[in-house]
Amino acid sequence: MAVEQGTGARQAHSRRDGEERRCGWCRSVLPAQESVGRPRLYCGQACRQRAYEQRSATAKAGLSDDVVLVTRAELDGLQDRLYQLRCAIEDVQTLLTERPTKAELERSLEDLIRSTGRLDRLWLNGRAAG
Repeated sequence: MAVEQGTGARQAHSRRDGEERRCGWCRSVLPAQESVGRPRLYCGQACRQRAYEQRSATAKAGLSDDVVLVTRAELDGLQDRLYQLRCAIEDVQTLLTERPTKAELERSLEDLIRSTGRLDRLWLNGRAAG
């Protein structure tokens, strides 16, 4: 989800380390908090409700809060993405030992960035991974 920036646009609230604050359920960037008080955890009531339902179901099943349940398809997708990232890193490492041209190096680094970007958009809590 893109956050508009500029005059009059809502800007993402950043932590002290420069990382954007994200909704605890859907992982969308939270708007800047202009008031004092406790920082927002969710972007809206629907996300707050889904998080409550998840905590409630986890507690009823006797599972700890740090347990993550994923389908076999989601796990397979994650493993595929991690394999793609590993291959992209190995390609860059191999290319660096071969005195690459600037174009070859740029192409290989673009592949690496693309693989990383796909992982960056993957969130296992909240909405379905994608």
